Amino acid sequence: MLQTVWVSSPGSWALQESDRPRQGKKRSWKCRFVRTIIQHPCRRHAPKRSRKARMLRKIQICLCFCFVSGILYEISLLSGGVFSYLPMAQHYLTPEQVLTLGKSIIFLETTERLEPPPLVSCSVESAARIYQDRPIILFMRGLTNETAFDLNTSYAAFSLLSSMKNVFIFPLQMETVFQETPLLQWYNQVVPEQEKNWVHVSSDASRLALIWKYGGIYMDTDVISIRPIPQESFLAAQKSRFSSNGIFGFPAHHKFIWDCMENFVLKYNGNIWGNQGPFLMTRMLKTLCNLTDFQGTEDHRCQNISFLNPQRFYPIPYPAWSRYYQVWDKSPSFNHSYALHLWNFMNHNRKVVVAGSNTLAEKLYKTYCPTTYEDLIQNARHRDFPEYEDAA
Repeated sequence: MLQTVWVSSPGSWALQESDRPRQGKKRSWKCRFVRTIIQHPCRRHAPKRSRKARMLRKIQICLCFCFVSGILYEISLLSGGVFSYLPMAQHYLTPEQVLTLGKSIIFLETTERLEPPPLVSCSVESAARIYQDRPIILFMRGLTNETAFDLNTSYAAFSLLSSMKNVFIFPLQMETVFQETPLLQWYNQVVPEQEKNWVHVSSDASRLALIWKYGGIYMDTDVISIRPIPQESFLAAQKSRFSSNGIFGFPAHHKFIWDCMENFVLKYNGNIWGNQGPFLMTRMLKTLCNLTDFQGTEDHRCQNISFLNPQRFYPIPYPAWSRYYQVWDKSPSFNHSYALHLWNFMNHNRKVVVAGSNTLAEKLYKTYCPTTYEDLIQNARHRDFPEYEDAA
């Protein structure tokens, strides 16, 4: 990252009304500016300089101006358009450096697999397209420091996602993630091999710690983004009076997330699916306010937290999850949605997007993750017609 050291002297940026000396006590603003930048002394009553000396002075001033302008420009990039130059050093940035940029979109893969399937790729790609000015981070448990920068080229999804200037793929190191949170003690005591739902429980814990430390939005890897989420502090209602933990967003160090981490440890029961996830979010939200049913497409407000209508992310509820993989006479518009949760937990990876099937999921891929969809078509073509690649 760019480190800038400003060197200045008191009053050196004050402009004078005239370039002429006043009673021999004041110096021109040009002289003060040049002295500040290049430390060149300016005499009170300098003799007339030659044309060459005056030209050299002008060149020095221009160079100083360009130097300062360049620094200010890079600072403006950091604050508003950081990803216009970050890709040059993308592979050398640490998770800490990227996360501290703020407003990250975070995905987690807590299985050991190293090849993100198409739905994961689509989720990350769609977020990268919708949130082009924000870091999109995929943390992978199966990745290590040794393999992070030496990924097998046969993993097509890695090259696909890494080609996007605001996508970063990092190893998920839980002990580091849980440092300075209530979850560290729990993590040091738990035995993953004895946990019935470790993949889900470890993901539930990791997302809380990351959002607490750095802020931003967490999304499950089966969530396809379709438009920006305008709220900063929000939970997603899966249905009336019940919160999901598959999508949520908060600024760093928000009290609600800290309280969730404390409750995670206090009422831990890894044998009950969802006890550390949606049930945790719901019971903590109920401690703040009285939850009521949703009417229409309005959102609810609970103190400083927006409790977003089920239509925002769950217009197709989980009992009807298979409708994403069916052909619709008329595709829904999802005008009231920010993203769509495809319920991969219910699917168990049995139903997939098939090129040419005309299902709703295929249409979503075409629209919101076209690069993933194109890769899907090519893989299907090579699988069905292996001689096609040789002929090409």
